[in-house]
Amino acid sequence: MSDTIERIKCLIIGSGPAGYTAAIYAARADLKPVMYTGMQMGGQLTTTTEVDNFPGYPNGTDGTVLMEDLKKQAERFGTEVRFGMVTKVDLSKEEGGIHKVTIDDSVVIEANSVIISTGATAKYLGLESEQRLIGGGVSACATCDGFFYKGQDVIVVGAGDTAAEEATYLANICNKVTILVRKDYMRASKAMQHRVDKTPNIEVKFNTEIDEVLGSNVVEGVRAVNNKTGEKEVIDVTGVFIAIGHKPNTDIFKGVLDMDETGYLITKGKSTKTNLPGVFAAGDVQDKEYRQAVTAAGTGCMAALDTERYLGSLE
Repeated sequence: MSDTIERIKCLIIGSGPAGYTAAIYAARADLKPVMYTGMQMGGQLTTTTEVDNFPGYPNGTDGTVLMEDLKKQAERFGTEVRFGMVTKVDLSKEEGGIHKVTIDDSVVIEANSVIISTGATAKYLGLESEQRLIGGGVSACATCDGFFYKGQDVIVVGAGDTAAEEATYLANICNKVTILVRKDYMRASKAMQHRVDKTPNIEVKFNTEIDEVLGSNVVEGVRAVNNKTGEKEVIDVTGVFIAIGHKPNTDIFKGVLDMDETGYLITKGKSTKTNLPGVFAAGDVQDKEYRQAVTAAGTGCMAALDTERYLGSLE
């Protein structure tokens, strides 16, 4: 049984750039938003050290600092930021209905509107050495971090369109890009494979996996293994980009909200509206194309505006 029931106008689930931007706009519209941050306050960006491509920071900033700045801005306008995890949802199908969301199995929030900004989690290989060096040369986003490896040698792990796109992007910045493909073929579209083949400073190694990422505090190379022959080799690189996909954090909404085959929430047209009235989705939880902090922030703004208009239409 739940210990507490609380009624609010606007509930924001998730605390990345989308959630905090939604909170800023919703608070300024006097919606008195309450945000539950999830277990990773600030989202994926807190695993990134330097952020050089977010507008307004001419000298760059740190991912955690950026998220803290957004949090302070949201709180300045009256957002109540709480640490907690959504454990159950009971979302209304009726226009003007009340959405019930349970936090940490103990608190029930009854909300007139809900903005979902739970993001997506990058898939990693699961190696201890890889996890230890995330932010120290291991990345899951070439467009976020590629600039820091200008003129250097890097590795991309993956075989699909994302891996091919990240490799060709990095090839314009880096000295050499090596793609490690676990099987003996790439799953990328023919067009993307042609781009890879035509790029002179990209080398593809098939049947090859990372055995260990080398380096104490920063990446100094990888030990790769041929999964057919068992032969190992050390490849000297300063960056390792994992491009094996993302998993949207939407498990709790399965069977409740419309989503695509990979779990991304589906929004209507150019809006942030889900299939249920008063429920909106922003950021990487509904965007598998761009996945940037600034685009997430943009959809957070949209979600707050959509929410304000929805609540206004009920008055």
